[in-house]
Amino acid sequence: MTKFFSIKSNSIVASFNKCCTLSLLLLVFGSAHVSAKEFSTVEWVELIPKADLDALLNPPQVISGIVDGAPEDVLGGSLADSIEQAIGEAVAPSLEGQAYYNALESTNIKEEYDSKNIRIAGFVVPVEYGEDQRITEFFLVPYFGACIHLPPPPPNQIIYVKYPKGLLIDALYDPFWVEGQLNTQIIENDLATSAYALAADAIKPYQEYQQ
Repeated sequence: MTKFFSIKSNSIVASFNKCCTLSLLLLVFGSAHVSAKEFSTVEWVELIPKADLDALLNPPQVISGIVDGAPEDVLGGSLADSIEQAIGEAVAPSLEGQAYYNALESTNIKEEYDSKNIRIAGFVVPVEYGEDQRITEFFLVPYFGACIHLPPPPPNQIIYVKYPKGLLIDALYDPFWVEGQLNTQIIENDLATSAYALAADAIKPYQEYQQ
């Protein structure tokens, strides 16, 4: 009887130890899963309210009439001034044209992206530098360069990024993936105005995420 009890007790202890080990593993890995941030990949057009997007997809005829790559296609000063200089007359936009010009300067945002963890690809426009010329604050934009057919991005297509770790880049035309929490916040300086801000957790070369 004593021997039987001893074997049974050992089995109970062994089972208890297994349960404790399993519980500990579940606690550790479960906590890691909860604490790890998940980032949703976002396209730039998703950040534009529908009314602004519709306007941008329908530019006025005066812009369509300028040949892509021609000397008149180069931006100088404001977009309206460049168009006026290109066509040689003052611009009197239609309602659709006015909507287009307004959309180019729009700070309208999509509230559902406030405080959302996202991953987005873009180009870096440096604003602040830290040690070793590492970029610690910058504007993230969807494309590099601008002309009348492809004017500078509107504020709701510019994200102001803070990255205390600092970023070293070889060329401004190198794109990057940026991960972090997006917030709807207007930030202005001499370079640009952005309608979104992001605290970056990680920045990686664009090709690292390509499928």
